[in-house]
Amino acid sequence: MTKRANTSIVWKVSGAFVLVAGTLASALFAQKFPWQDTPEAGGKTPQTVRFEGPDQINVAARKPQVVELRFRIQDGFHINSHTPHEKTLIPTQLMVVDGDGVNVSAVDFPPGTDTSFAFAPNEKVSVYTGTMTLRAHVTVAQGGHLLQGALRYQACDANACMPPRKIPVAVSLLAK
Repeated sequence: MTKRANTSIVWKVSGAFVLVAGTLASALFAQKFPWQDTPEAGGKTPQTVRFEGPDQINVAARKPQVVELRFRIQDGFHINSHTPHEKTLIPTQLMVVDGDGVNVSAVDFPPGTDTSFAFAPNEKVSVYTGTMTLRAHVTVAQGGHLLQGALRYQACDANACMPPRKIPVAVSLLAK
């Protein structure tokens, strides 16, 4: 009988461990990281900007270099440039997770294009359309690393602007 009692205690402890481990795993997977998007309006905000790459590149270890990050803006839309003319406009930003062998010292944005829209024909707005390439200045430790972050932007068409969004950016770096 003693054996049976001990066995049931082991099963209860194991079951409690599984329950606690499952709860912790669920909490970790539910956690939002800074580069993950939180769509507005119940997830109905359309994806208007896409990260096109690169997915993976080889770089020289411990030497400053530039990684070009390419984005495509959906036809019919524009996003505010990195330096909009109005303080009330939301600038495009690249948020980078620093560490784990990757150091990003600066990010160069292209100049925006001054454009007028029908709703304010006498005002120029600095925007990006079509394709956009950012230049991230990086130094990478030897080995395999992940450059990760998010592009934060506000997309607009000729009539209205959508809520700001973030899209994930991830590039696998192999430094030799």
